[in-house]
Amino acid sequence: HGDEQCFCQDLTKFKNDLNVVFIMIFFLFLGFSVSIYDVTSRSICLRWPKFSGASSYRVTATAVNTVGHSLLAHFSDVTLKGSLTSLIPNTIYAIQAEAIDKNGIILAETQIMQSTAPEIPIVDQAYSKVSNSITVEWRAVPGATSYLLTAHDGDSFIETVATKSPGTVMGLKPATLYRITIRSINSGGKSQPSPIRKAKTVLAAPVLSVSSPSCDSIAVSWKSVYMAAGFSVSLMRSDGLGRMLKENTTNTSLIFTNLDPGTLYTIKAYAWNVNGIPGDDFTYNQRTSPNAPVDVQVAFNRGALKAVVSWMPAEGALSYSVTASSGLLKLKCNTSSASCVVSSLQCGSEYYVSVTAYNDGGSSKPTDAVSLRTIPCAPVNISIEEDEPGHLLVSWSSVNFAHYYVVFVKSDDGLEVHCNTTHTQCHFQSDCGFTYVISVFAYNKAGQSPLGDVFNYTTAPCCPSDLRAAAVSSHAVQVTWAAVRGAELYQTRAAGGGGLELCNGTATACTLSALRCDTRYNITVYAFSEARGSNMSCASKPVATAPCSPEIKNISKEAPSVISVHWQSNNEEATYIVTARGEAGLWRCTSSGSSCTLINLPCGSTFLVSAIARSPAGQSLPSYSVPLETAPCCPSDLILTQVTQSVTNISWSVGMGAQTYVTTLESPKGQAKCHTLQNYCLLGCITCGTNYTVSLKAISETGLTSSCTYQGYSSSACCPSGVKLYRLGNNGIRVYWRASDEKINYSTDLHGSKGNFTCSPNSGLSHCDITEIPCGDVYTVVVSPVTDKGPKLTFCPKKIYS
Repeated sequence: HGDEQCFCQDLTKFKNDLNVVFIMIFFLFLGFSVSIYDVTSRSICLRWPKFSGASSYRVTATAVNTVGHSLLAHFSDVTLKGSLTSLIPNTIYAIQAEAIDKNGIILAETQIMQSTAPEIPIVDQAYSKVSNSITVEWRAVPGATSYLLTAHDGDSFIETVATKSPGTVMGLKPATLYRITIRSINSGGKSQPSPIRKAKTVLAAPVLSVSSPSCDSIAVSWKSVYMAAGFSVSLMRSDGLGRMLKENTTNTSLIFTNLDPGTLYTIKAYAWNVNGIPGDDFTYNQRTSPNAPVDVQVAFNRGALKAVVSWMPAEGALSYSVTASSGLLKLKCNTSSASCVVSSLQCGSEYYVSVTAYNDGGSSKPTDAVSLRTIPCAPVNISIEEDEPGHLLVSWSSVNFAHYYVVFVKSDDGLEVHCNTTHTQCHFQSDCGFTYVISVFAYNKAGQSPLGDVFNYTTAPCCPSDLRAAAVSSHAVQVTWAAVRGAELYQTRAAGGGGLELCNGTATACTLSALRCDTRYNITVYAFSEARGSNMSCASKPVATAPCSPEIKNISKEAPSVISVHWQSNNEEATYIVTARGEAGLWRCTSSGSSCTLINLPCGSTFLVSAIARSPAGQSLPSYSVPLETAPCCPSDLILTQVTQSVTNISWSVGMGAQTYVTTLESPKGQAKCHTLQNYCLLGCITCGTNYTVSLKAISETGLTSSCTYQGYSSSACCPSGVKLYRLGNNGIRVYWRASDEKINYSTDLHGSKGNFTCSPNSGLSHCDITEIPCGDVYTVVVSPVTDKGPKLTFCPKKIYS
């Protein structure tokens, strides 16, 4: 940063103190800078930071391309910015700044390059041709790359940059005086403003509102313009034909008349000030409105309720509007051609049709209205009545603009008839069970009315034929009949017994199942249709229901196999049949009264007893069954076997229907009884040698009892008592006993391993000797009575003898 020779001298001067040298180098090269904050054509403004130890600052500016031109400036230590003036415009300067201490030693320095701005340009002229701009002309300045134009009106300023003359400042206010300056610009900066040149913007253009109030006139109006003394308005055909019309006025509106209809005109207007200087002009294209169309024709389309309207085209018309008015109702149709279809017309109405032509200038007057009368509306309030059977009366309300009416009646078998009348009713013949499709149309010169409501009228169905009724039970009658035309539902009615029963259905058969038994009814079948109901004059057929079911009140036993059944008789004429049904078989009895008897019923059997009633009308349902049980059967076989002197076993065969048995042996000496579920029993406390009566009771599960009597029974003779044995030598024995009855004979039996021996003494003896008995044996000795009826008794007491 300095002269090389000076630096070497400084090194020699301080060579003995290298530390000082290093410190100087540090401060020379570090921590000091300078910046530019403004440049003009002849000045450069700088700023720098405060440098530690500096007591003053020195700034030198040297022109790079100009010999001998430099500038030096000094500043105190409190001044940190400064200006270099009296410089050469458009010149590059080398600027060096130095920080110096109080001893004059340079502590730090820096250098930058900076160019001055070009020379100040001079405005040759400034003028306004448009109300929002001023054009400025000037002589070019060497070195200038662009120019800054400034317009100032005292309240605001607007700047514009231009590269060469002329330049225009835009965005200005109309009729306003501006002070114009210009500054040249290069890479170094901007010059000082040029001397002020004043210029005023011209007047603003009037903003036109244009319309064509009629086909041969155009009205022009505008708002007042600031500083305007008057206005000029000119008008001419846009195609160049004809002459131009021009008007000067101080007003803000005027009207041009006697123009061509439907023609495009160009209107031009501007304002001028008191000096006659014109301002901006405003151009507007306006077309005069067209003439009304001519030769309007209207054709009605009766099928679609619409009308086709046509006309001759009008000069200059761009579109047309057709209006069809009927009272407050207005229908419109817009088109760009010479015809239009007006839709959604209403029947029974009279319309007045007019056409209006349009273009961008406005509309013509409507044409004279053409009358259009539409087809009549469909008749309403149609009513259909059968004023008498077989005759239909069709009536309706009158319709506007209708000349006559036609009624069409078509039956569902394909036959169609019609009635043409100017009145509002017609008569037709009809048959029962038919459906007729009825429609009414109104007519006039425009044609036939639209199809209105179509009515289906169904006459009442005929009465069913081939009626048959038969009782199928006590409470039901089955009814059948032949189908009839037009019937959608059949209702069967049964009147009788003080009530009415109904059955509804679509089939040709019905079962009335809630009737009273043993009752006469009148059966009638009616055919119904949903639309018309029924013919209520159909004939009835009488029928009677089957008898009522009897109710068994009591069953009584007249004898073991004879039962009487009693019931409640609630039928006028009926025969009753009583049935007892069980596993043993079927038993019946018949009676016309209220009881009958069942005979020969087997014992030990169960039955269900029921009764039915029969009459010419049929058979009743069975009564509720009543259970019946006969007494159990007595066993056919009974056997008594004496087991011991005081115990007898009794057994018997099974008795049908018996569950338990009671057996009894009875004598004057006492009674023995046994109650058991088995078919045998042991009876104790039997007295020997006694005659007994034998009886048995068979008892059923429900407690019914049969008493059975059998042949008498005699118990065995009594065994002897006090039996004693006496030895008779080595091979004999005498047996003594005490007889229970002197009339009884006894027998002695001796049983041993070496033989059996018997001794039967004469009647009346109470001892017996047995001899020739082998010795050395053990014998069993039994003394028992001798009977004629059976085997020898084995239950008498035994004695042991060795």
